Order: sequence, then C-alpha cells, then structure tokens
Amino acid sequence: MMPAGHGAPASPRAARSALDRRSSAPAACQQPQSLALGPSEPSGSPGSPESPGPRRGAVRASVPQKLGEALSSQYGLNMFVAGLLLLLAWAVHASGVGKSDLLCFLTALMLLQLLWVLWFVGRSAAHRRLIRPKDTHAGARWLRGSITLFAIITVVLGCLKIGYFVGFSECLSATEGVFPVTHTVHTVVQVYFLWGHAKDIIQSFKTLERFGVIHSVFTNLLLWANSVLNESKHQLNEHKERLITLGFGNITIELDDHTPPCNCSAPTLCSTISHGIYYLYPFNIEYQILASTMLYVLWKNIGRRVDGQQHRKTRFRFRGVTAGSALGLPVLAATIGVVAVYLVQIGRSRTQSESALTMFYLYATALLALMGAAGLVGLRLCRLEEQSLDESKNPARKLDLDLLVGTASGSWLLSWGSILAILCAKARPVYTWYNLPYSVLVIIEKYIQNLFIIESVHREPGKLSEGIRTLRVVTVCSGSDPALASSSPTSGAVAGDVAPQGIRAPPAVNGNLCLRDVGGGGEAEPSREGAPGPARRPRFLQGNAKRSILRNIAAFLFLCNISLWIPPAFGCRPEYDNGLEEIVFGFEPWIIVVNLAMPFSIFYRMHAAASLFEVYCKI
Repeated sequence: MMPAGHGAPASPRAARSALDRRSSAPAACQQPQSLALGPSEPSGSPGSPESPGPRRGAVRASVPQKLGEALSSQYGLNMFVAGLLLLLAWAVHASGVGKSDLLCFLTALMLLQLLWVLWFVGRSAAHRRLIRPKDTHAGARWLRGSITLFAIITVVLGCLKIGYFVGFSECLSATEGVFPVTHTVHTVVQVYFLWGHAKDIIQSFKTLERFGVIHSVFTNLLLWANSVLNESKHQLNEHKERLITLGFGNITIELDDHTPPCNCSAPTLCSTISHGIYYLYPFNIEYQILASTMLYVLWKNIGRRVDGQQHRKTRFRFRGVTAGSALGLPVLAATIGVVAVYLVQIGRSRTQSESALTMFYLYATALLALMGAAGLVGLRLCRLEEQSLDESKNPARKLDLDLLVGTASGSWLLSWGSILAILCAKARPVYTWYNLPYSVLVIIEKYIQNLFIIESVHREPGKLSEGIRTLRVVTVCSGSDPALASSSPTSGAVAGDVAPQGIRAPPAVNGNLCLRDVGGGGEAEPSREGAPGPARRPRFLQGNAKRSILRNIAAFLFLCNISLWIPPAFGCRPEYDNGLEEIVFGFEPWIIVVNLAMPFSIFYRMHAAASLFEVYCKI
C-alpha cells in the first residue's frame, strides 16, 4: 500500500483511514495540551452551548415524568402513613380499632394490587411481540431466586395461619381466615410478576403504571410492618419473662397477650402451629422488604431513557474460594450452635442467663474482629485495582447502596445506646462489660464492610481506568507528517485519545501489548510488562492471584453475614436480655428504640450478604 499523500490508497477502507489520519493527527500535534485523562464532550452534545435546543427539549420532556413521580409518590406515602397509624392503633389497643379492621384494610390493598397486576400481565401478553427496553441491572437471577425461596416459606406461613384459624374458628372473625388466603394468592402472583417484569422499563400508560407500581411498593411495606409488629410483640413477651430471671422484676410490666378467648379444637396442633408461625416470620419479613425494593426499582424505571451501553452479565462460578468457604462454613455452624445454647440457657436462671450473654458477646466480638480485618484487606486490594469506576446512573444500584448505609444506622443506634448505658450506669454486672467491645466492633465492622462493598460494586469489570486507556495510544509527531502508532486491538484503547510527543507511555497492566517511547527519537517499541511503572507490585498481588484473594474475602464475608443474620432473626437478642439499658434509659423508651432499630439491623445482614454475592460475581 502506498503512503498517504503519495498515491491512491489500496482500498476505500484505506482511503477512509488515511483521511482520518490527516484530519486527526495535525490537531493532536498542534494542541498537545488537549490530552486529558477523561473522555471529552462532543461539540454537538446537549450539554454544549452550541446546541441549546436538545437541552430545552429534554427539560420539557422530563416535566411530565417528574410530575407523575410526585403525584404517585404522594399517593403512596399517604396510604403508608394511614396504614402505619392503623397498625399503631391496634398495637396500643385503641378503642374502636380491632385486629379485624387492620386485616380488612390490608386485604383490600392486596386485592387492589392483584387487579392491577393481572391487568398489566394481560396487556403485556397481548403486546408480547413488541420490543421493550430492559434494565439489565435490575432483577438479577440470584435476587429473583432469593425472593422465590422466601416466598415459598411465606406460603407455608400462610397455610399455618389458615390452620390456626380453623382451630380457633369459634371465636375468631372471618377476616382472620380471609387474610392468610389472600396473602398466599398475593405472594404467588407477585413472584410470577417479578420474575417476568422486574427488568421492564415501562414506556406506555406511564401515569397509570406509576400509581399501580407505587401502590404495590407501599402495600408490601405495610405487610412488612405488620409482620414486624407481630414478631416484635412475641419477642417482647418472651423478653419480659426473661427479665424476671435476671432480677429486673421491678421494670417488667403486664404481658401483651393476643391469644384467642376460646379453646382450640386440637390443643396440641394449635400449640405447635403458634410456635412454628413465629419461627417463619423472619423469612416472611425478608420476602416483603425484597419485593418492595424490586418494585421500587421498577417504579423508578418508568419512562426512563436507556443509553446504548449494556450491563455486562455476571456469572456465578463456584471455584477458587476454598479458603473463604473453609473459614465461613465453620463460622456458620458455630453460630447455629451458639444460638441453640443461648436460647436454651437464657431465662432458666440468673447464672445461666449471664453465662449465655457472656458466651454470645465473646463469640460475636471475635467474629466481628475477623470480619473487620478481612474487610480492610479487601478494601486495600480494591484500591490497587486499575479498573475504571462505573459512574452510570442506575436506580437499582443506587437503591442498594442507600439501603446498605441506611439500614446500618439501626444497629449503630443500638450500639451507641449500649455504650452510653455501660458508661453511665451506676452498677455494672460483669457480663455487661463484654458488651462494650462488642458494640464498638459492630460500628467499626459495618463501616469497613460498607466501604468495601461500595468500592467493589462501583468498579466496572474488564475495563481499565481512563488514565491507563488514554496513554495506550501514542501519537509521535515528526514535522508535518504524522505517524500513528497504536496498541493491540485487544488492549482496550479508545480511538481519539492521543498523547503529545515526548511523553513516555507506560506499559499496560496484565501483560497487554503497549508502546514505549525509546530514546526520544520518535521510535516506539512494543513492550510486555506486568506493572504500569518502574515500581513493581509483589507477584502475589498481580492478576488472578489478587482476584482470587478478593473472591475468598467476599465468600467469607457472605457466610459471616448470613451467620450474623440468624441470631436476631430467631430470638437471640442481647439488646433485650441485657437489662442494663432498661435501667439507664427506662423500660419503655429502650423497648421502643429496640423495636424500631432491630428490623433494620436484621435486614442489613441479609442485604449485605446479597451485595457481597454481587461483589463475588463481579470479581
């Protein structure tokens, strides 16, 4: 092929490339200061002064969307506040408000949601040939699998409630039988809807769809609040009985008993069902909150414009995590053993209760210290990564990170309350001193873990940072005749990134081919090296070894978070059984704090486990 400028190129493609070199290279030589580590904004973009028209059009188009969001969100908030007040009125035994009134309200909300879901599914089936945009970040397979598992247990819970109603049918209202049946149907239909439409970006009937989706979000939140209230009442009754054995009888008040006034037709069966119901409530609580978060992402995606960039699918591969599993699985088994011993010993006698609390504090303190150390190592390795940050706006990822930090505040509130109680109490039993390092480590460990998850989730897999990508392409100008030297096509270089003459291009990471300026004579030789500069990292922190360490850390933290979800979800709550906080703050104020903060603390562990699973899949 003849050089450009001295003859015709060999093909039309070569002519186009020669024309591109003539038009781009002089600009790079004349303006070397334009080299930047970030991508430049095209002149015709909506953000430039030369094109004010598209920006006005975008603003005009976004006004109805913002208005629709505001109208639907206000409807949902009013519905949620009304439901919460009804829940509160029933909890405090307000006159004129009974359990049947609350269940009628919740049943009506579920029936209304079912009507909307059936209409939406029917309309989607009628237009199934249309191509609909999808949010690839939303509704991951593992998330839909998790919600299906929790939904199955919720259906079992509904069947137990139906059996409980049959046993006490003589003195229970019909609404207590209709509610579990409706809830079971609602659960099955909703899971089917989420499996098929969680990724949808709705572009038609947007105002109607916003009201339907936000109604579904707050219906699930009210069902979650109802489950939390029922489970908290059960835990509170057990807590009051345990305080007597610890010698705090002076702060114990009357039990809040909601047992039916008649006898069960099968007493043994009813007793078994009533105990089994409260062991299944934690899974029902997780199901309702997961469903509401997935529906909220669907609501945020209504009318959203999708860019051309598609999210890379993450695949789950269970390999290379021997160390993380070898450490995490014994932790999970030990946690189950600690919870079993705790529940057996607590409340038997004062001595056994104190030994159970001491055992829990020592075990949890050691586990939190290990998790904090693993999080610090993982955070340090993430900082050594040269992958670019994924700064794209996405409702699913933003909600995940907001929930991660927001729900952590629940346990932080309890931890600071325990610390203040220990420091301000006049008399401190020996076992309460173990609560001090435990509470401090809860705050520190969640802080470190949140940073590790946020840092890992925001990394864009398989994509180098802008600084490395920009320096992969080097243009060496010699007079007016440019010579373009580019890296290998697989190196991830971006066309249009140039460097002025004289800048030494560092070699690429992980052995990719790049160009190094040699001797300042305008010649470039290829080089394959593993470090982006003269200072090499240790071999065990390069390439697959570093990713293997991060995978093992993510697997270990995943199993540890599952382990720490189990104790509070199944009744092992030292914040209740300690007794010192009730003395310092007062019984009722501290119980209110615990009942408000504990659901968020429990949800944090499950949500952190889900986020760590995503981190593992992305590494």
